[in-house]
Amino acid sequence: MAAGKGDATAGRGGRDRRVLLGILFMCISAMIFPFMNGLVQILSRDYPSEQIIWARTASHLLVALLWLLPSQGVAALRTRRPGLQILGSICLVTSTAMFFFGVKSIPLAKAAAISFTAPFFVALLAWAFLGERIRGARLAAVVIGFAGVLIVIRPGLEVVQWASILIVGSAACYAVYQIVARRVAGHDRPETSVVYSALVGTIVMSAIVPWVWVTPKSLLDAGLMLGLGVLGASGHYCVVRSLAYAEANIVSPFQYAQIIGSVAIGWAIAGLLPDVYTWIGAAVICGAGIHIALTQTRRAPAASAVFTERPVRPE
Repeated sequence: MAAGKGDATAGRGGRDRRVLLGILFMCISAMIFPFMNGLVQILSRDYPSEQIIWARTASHLLVALLWLLPSQGVAALRTRRPGLQILGSICLVTSTAMFFFGVKSIPLAKAAAISFTAPFFVALLAWAFLGERIRGARLAAVVIGFAGVLIVIRPGLEVVQWASILIVGSAACYAVYQIVARRVAGHDRPETSVVYSALVGTIVMSAIVPWVWVTPKSLLDAGLMLGLGVLGASGHYCVVRSLAYAEANIVSPFQYAQIIGSVAIGWAIAGLLPDVYTWIGAAVICGAGIHIALTQTRRAPAASAVFTERPVRPE
């Protein structure tokens, strides 16, 4: 009996440590992405969005390959789930494109607040595609979260509505990416997913960018474009690591930490601070998302059984 209790306690302790590591990596990604989005706003003043998206995906892929190939060789490219990896890459480039086009026209903090709908889409998708039931309280939290988005967007009260809609679409695509990334985490190493996450975007945007190309005006601008890939690859590596340690519904809400960096960087770039409606809407969204995270945490063992088939050690 004592040994059994000890084993159970050790198992719970090990799982708790994995969940904490998952939360830590998601928080790190939330500190990285606002810097990347700030670079997007700076570069969007002089360069077309298509070129910025290409710079983001191509430099991401280049950085990942330079990082992984010397130590892992072609093993870094081997995947047990090529279809899922490609689907995830499609979702990520679509999310990136929508966000980059949208963030040109609205403040970073507002874009970040709207993008916080991703955990609600994750909850709905987990219900639709993974068979995870949404109980009444969680469904109410999803509805309240989307009400918070309406507070931020205020439909009909602003001229630039298309940009906000693009950010919502970006959040939906990113939610699909997180679901796919969690499924792949049971089969491929995080480093492999980092490479594949930029593959489709690089191929597609390389065919488009020659038609809109604007030669960088300075070495600084070229460096900023390369920086998009460095920050993007680092951020998504942290996301993939996070999802390898814990379920998407648990760690997704911790991306709310982005609001802090987004407010600071938005003020530094444009001297803009969020209006009261953005703060209220963001608080509603974050509160609803945290509720979903807490309810999902209580059901985490069952969720793990859905997601993990053949675990791969993240190390």
